[in-house]
Amino acid sequence: MSFDDEWSQIRSEATEMRLNSLPPEAGSGGGASDYKVTSAELKAIGNEAQELFHWFERDAFHAGAQTGTASKILDGDGFLTGSAMWTMWDTWRDQAETLLSACAHIHNHLEDTVISHVNHEEVLVTNFSISTIDKHFN
Repeated sequence: MSFDDEWSQIRSEATEMRLNSLPPEAGSGGGASDYKVTSAELKAIGNEAQELFHWFERDAFHAGAQTGTASKILDGDGFLTGSAMWTMWDTWRDQAETLLSACAHIHNHLEDTVISHVNHEEVLVTNFSISTIDKHFN
């Protein structure tokens, strides 16, 4: 049997494995899995998160200086709107920074996942060929 045939067989057996080792129950949603994500899809999602990060980073804070100036002027003139405007800006900034952090985390995690998967596949292909192991024992 060639390496490619063995590798295909091993991969198909692995996709039939259930993580919880329990048989599927009627109505439980168990059974054959149709969930599959490729490295290209993960990269695309990561790239979208990175693009959102750059777009949002550029556009989310452009009104900060003007908002600060306006809130100080309104506050100085005795309007309560000034401090409310500053509170709104502070809340917006915190939420925007949280979104930026989440986008960066998603991008970095998916990039690491793709790289890790590629490296893992390379190790498996290189080190675990049944044909190669059998050759040493015959």
